[in-house]
Amino acid sequence: MTRFASVRGALAASILVLAAGAAAAKDVTLLNVSYDPTRELYVEYNAAFAKYWKGKTGDNVTVKQSHGGSGKQARSVIDGIDADVVTLALAYDIDEIGEKAKLLPADWQKRLKHNSSPYTSTYIFLVRKGNPKGIKNWDDLVKPGVSVITANPKTSGGARWGYLAAYGFALKQPGGDDAKAREFVGNLFKNVPVLDSGARGSTVTFAERGIGDVLLAWENEAHLSLKEFGVDKFDIVYPPLSILAEPPVTVVDKVVDKKAPATWPRPTSSTCTPRRARKSPRATSTGRSTRRSRRSTRRTSRRSTCSPSTRCSAGGPRRRRPTSPTAVCSIRSIRRSKHRDFFESRRPLAGRLSAFGYAIFS
Repeated sequence: MTRFASVRGALAASILVLAAGAAAAKDVTLLNVSYDPTRELYVEYNAAFAKYWKGKTGDNVTVKQSHGGSGKQARSVIDGIDADVVTLALAYDIDEIGEKAKLLPADWQKRLKHNSSPYTSTYIFLVRKGNPKGIKNWDDLVKPGVSVITANPKTSGGARWGYLAAYGFALKQPGGDDAKAREFVGNLFKNVPVLDSGARGSTVTFAERGIGDVLLAWENEAHLSLKEFGVDKFDIVYPPLSILAEPPVTVVDKVVDKKAPATWPRPTSSTCTPRRARKSPRATSTGRSTRRSRRSTRRTSRRSTCSPSTRCSAGGPRRRRPTSPTAVCSIRSIRRSKHRDFFESRRPLAGRLSAFGYAIFS
């Protein structure tokens, strides 16, 4: 799926931070904090990306994975997990990371095409073999005696997509309005006996523990259940109306940025290739200064207070112009097209670029 290009871009930017500064091949480790049903996807995807990046740059990339309910995963990043890349179920969860932890800019979703969503999905029904309850549409879920399994919308991004799908169905019924849609969703959740924290937990409850008549599931999760437990156990039901889900991805700017000096170059939004390293002024961002500034320091007996976000001068630290540690990299359309080779093999920049490469891989 060529739309997966945005995931490769996110990883390439992170690796460029971690491996920048040396021409020799680097061993780079990234952390991708993702939502529940993407475990199997990223096991294969990470291996494919590592092979691609090794051939492209010589760097050895290891991508670690963290999975859980999308909202819960966002909270873990806000609370301090150093995620280089987040691939969550809803843009809202990534917005929370930006708003509460200030780890990425408010316009993060505009940096990649398709609103930074490398793929789309939908919410469907997984029922027991033969569909004994005759479940065909959303209004069948509110009937008496129907046990519905779904995750908790407070912690699971997938459950929020399902919530919105049910709400949208009720709105589109004759005479549908906000009040009736809310009532419909409330009645649906009255038929839910267990609220797991994530979509994978709900799949386990339904498929392994045998609880419930129908599972509200991501499309890929429903097909995975058939693959793992057998087509003789379950049937998949596509309701006539459901929601278009667009899970987004992004680099976590400040986590990536703190792993490298602020003077390292960054990819540009127009070309998706790193800018040439600018010569630093007469001082570096590490507190060391020129002879002239050292003489000035001795005369004034002032200790340098420069940080990676400042430039030193004889008059003391000077704020650096704010720049985003990640760039707006184009990704290709959903249709197969010729791969755009924007990795211009600037070897000293390999670390940051590879995190963006992860986001634009396929």
